[in-house]
Amino acid sequence: MKRELALEFARVTEAAALAAHKWVGRGNKEGADQAAVDAMRSMLNGITIDGEIVIGEGEIDEAPMLYIGEKVGLVHGENFTGDRAYASVDIAVDPVEGTRMTAQGQPNAIAVLAVGNKGSFLKAPDMYMEKLIVGPEAKGVIDLEKPLMENIENVCKALDKKINELTIVVLDKPRHKTIIKELQDIGVRVYALPDGDVAGSILTSVVDSDVDMLYGIGGAPEGVISAAVIRALGGDMNARLKLRSEVKGVSLENDKISNFEKRRCEEMGLTVGDVLRMDDLVKDDEVIFSATGVTSGDLLEGVKRKGNIARTQTLVIRGKSKTVRYINAVHNLDYKPAEIIDLVK
Repeated sequence: MKRELALEFARVTEAAALAAHKWVGRGNKEGADQAAVDAMRSMLNGITIDGEIVIGEGEIDEAPMLYIGEKVGLVHGENFTGDRAYASVDIAVDPVEGTRMTAQGQPNAIAVLAVGNKGSFLKAPDMYMEKLIVGPEAKGVIDLEKPLMENIENVCKALDKKINELTIVVLDKPRHKTIIKELQDIGVRVYALPDGDVAGSILTSVVDSDVDMLYGIGGAPEGVISAAVIRALGGDMNARLKLRSEVKGVSLENDKISNFEKRRCEEMGLTVGDVLRMDDLVKDDEVIFSATGVTSGDLLEGVKRKGNIARTQTLVIRGKSKTVRYINAVHNLDYKPAEIIDLVK
């Protein structure tokens, strides 16, 4: 992929964040998500790419836009006669990571997109995933087949830190209540995020963060997005797909859901419980990642708006060069494309 595409993808998450910001604090997470989806899809269809959504808003019968398998971009397969360097890409999106936080006006909501070469991303079903993530300094020392405490010891050795100097991000969910207490009991500093493990994963690998590690069970689609950005940043990740019935504290109406998840994994050539390494999740370094803040948080400033002028902050990472850019942009909403204006004003 050409480096010029990084700015194009930044414009996509900017538009999604601006559209979602209209819904901040309004108690309607579905409205925020739909606005971001509409803005993101519109912007993607204006870029010279032949893109396929491999991580999206659900299956085709569950999501009207940005569904898994949807084609986006100006380029359409064999009809395109231009530069193929622009053409075939896989796209993983989370139009708003933190819809509940957006609806409640809480911090750390972001609009997220990752793009890789065709076939480079794991096509993960919409189910739970256990994740273990570290930054570049601890690359190669984690192994999800080993107990968590052994991994913590190995990370401490790699970072030359004592246990009580280690900081681990864990989602603050009922399923993690026991592990959070166990980590705190041995002296680990736990940063418990209410939502948003993509943002939490990035904190393990950026220079202005003191987070060393992320552990926990979250969504598999978000796990692939996390893997993309962690690969781009030079970090490391192990993951394992989990059935809903295996996750403590998650309501389960009946066994049909887990049976469906198991069948979906088999259809995708995946085995529940197998440890997935970085190369299984994302096959190469040529990844472009973009995230724009919706509400201010640990990673990014949220949208600031005065009348029809808005300010955004976007994190753009290009895996091939390991370049990390923070883009502070000021937008005059009157001059946005016509299809975007109604979403953001």
